Amino acid sequence: MTSSGTNPQGRPAVSESAGSPAWELLLPAVSAPARTRGRSLQEALREAVRSGRLVPGTRLPSSRDLAADLGVSRGLVTEAYEQLTAEGYLRSGRGAGTWVGGAVRAAHPRARDLAPRTPGSRADFVAGTPDLSLFPRTAWATAHRGVLAELPHQDLGYPDPRGLPRLRAALAELLARRRGVVADPERLVVVSGVAQATTLLGFALHAHGLPTVGVEDPGSPQHDDLYAAAGVTTVPVPLDEDGISLGPLRDSGVRAVVTTPSHQFPTGIAYSARRRAELLDWARSVDGFVLEDDYDGDFRYDRAPVGALQGLDPDRVAYAGSVSKSLAPGLRLGWLLVPEALADEVVERKRTMDLGHPTIDQALFARFVERGDYDRQLRRCQRAYRERRDALVSALDEHLPGTEVSGIAAGLHVIATLPPRYGPQARFLARLAAAGVTVRPLTDYAHARAEPDEKRGVRLVLGYAHLPETRIRDGVRLMAEAASD
Repeated sequence: MTSSGTNPQGRPAVSESAGSPAWELLLPAVSAPARTRGRSLQEALREAVRSGRLVPGTRLPSSRDLAADLGVSRGLVTEAYEQLTAEGYLRSGRGAGTWVGGAVRAAHPRARDLAPRTPGSRADFVAGTPDLSLFPRTAWATAHRGVLAELPHQDLGYPDPRGLPRLRAALAELLARRRGVVADPERLVVVSGVAQATTLLGFALHAHGLPTVGVEDPGSPQHDDLYAAAGVTTVPVPLDEDGISLGPLRDSGVRAVVTTPSHQFPTGIAYSARRRAELLDWARSVDGFVLEDDYDGDFRYDRAPVGALQGLDPDRVAYAGSVSKSLAPGLRLGWLLVPEALADEVVERKRTMDLGHPTIDQALFARFVERGDYDRQLRRCQRAYRERRDALVSALDEHLPGTEVSGIAAGLHVIATLPPRYGPQARFLARLAAAGVTVRPLTDYAHARAEPDEKRGVRLVLGYAHLPETRIRDGVRLMAEAASD
C-alpha cells in the first residue's frame, strides 16, 4: 500500500507502507477484539497525529488501500476517517483525499508530582507531617466495606453542602467530648481540611465588611495566601508569654484574628486563661470574630488537655480542625464550626465551591468515629508521638548540650534554642544543609521578617512525629557533627 503525489501545500506527500513506522502502530489496534477494533483504530490514528508521527499536511491512504493492508473492512477505516475529520485531526475534500489537519500540535503529556518533598535529605525535621505509617489501614478498609454495604442510594446524590447529617452528628459528639466545644450540628460544616475552612471564613469575613484579619506573628505562613485568595489582607500581630498581644491587636484596627490558643504554632505556648478572656472581650467590643485553628488539639502529653476557646463563646469564635495529624493529610477531611452570623455565607460558599464533600468519605469517617476506631487511633498516635518527643529531647541533651527545649507538653514539634556558641544562625543552617539535615528556624515563621537574635542562640522548629526514634537520634547526631565541623 502506498500513497504518493503532492499535498495541498505543494509538498511531496509521504509514502508509507503497512510495515513502515507511521502505519505499523496501527497494527496492534486492528488486533483488538472485534467489538473494540473501531475505537482502537481511531485512538491509534489520534495518537499518531498528536505525537507527530503523522505531521500536518500528510496525505493518508485511501480507505480501500488502508483497509486492505490492515486486513479490516473498508467501513471500519471510513468510519475512523470520518470521526477524526469531525474532531479536527483530519481534513478531506471531495475527490482530494484525506489529509492530516493543521490544528493539532504535538503533545508531550507527563504527570508531575508537585507534592512537597525534601529529596536527598538524610534527616528531615520539618514540622507539620504525622507518621503516615500509623494510618489504620485494616480498620479503615473494614469501615469502607461496611459503608458500601449499608449506604442508602440517595446518599450518593449531591449532599447537603454542610455535610452528611450522620457525620455532623458524630463530629459534634466527638468535639464536645474531646475538645469542649459547643457543637451544634446545624452550624458544623465538613470541609476538605483547615485550608478550605480558612478560605471559606475569608470569603465570609469579606462579605461582612471585614477586609483585614490579624494573624499570629510568628505563625503559619499559609494564612497569608489562603486569606489573600478570598480578598482578605493579613495583618501580623506579635505574641507575648500569654498569647497574642492585646495592645498591638487593638492598634491594628482588625475585627477578626486567627489564633492557635491551645498550642500556638510554632512557639508551642498555650494561651493563659487571662489572655483567653481578654481576647473574647476584645472580639465583643469590636463586634468581631476569633478564628481558632485547633491543628493538633488531640495531642497532649504532660498536662491535662486545654479545651478549645470556642466553648467559651461560640457566637464569636469559629473553630476549625481536621484529621491531617491524626490520620493522614491526604484524606482532605476536616470540620468547621461557624458562628451564626457567618454560617449562611460559609455554607453558600461551600456549595458553590465544590457542591459538598464526597459522601462515601463522609459516611466512612462517620462510621469510624461512631465505632470508637478514631478514639483508638488517637490513643495509638499519642503513645507513639510521646515516645518520639522523649527521644528528641534526650538526643538534644546528649549531642547538643545546653539546648533549651520548649513547647514539649503537646503537639508534634518542639522549639530548640541552641547555645550562642553554635551561631551565627546562617552559618549553622548552611552547615546542616551541606550535611543533608533539613530544619527550619523559628525566623522562617515570622510574618514581619527580622534578623535572628544571635544573643539568644539558634532557634529551631523541630518536627518529630514522622520520624522513628532511631532516625531522630541519628538526625540529631548529624546536626551536632555538622555544627562542630
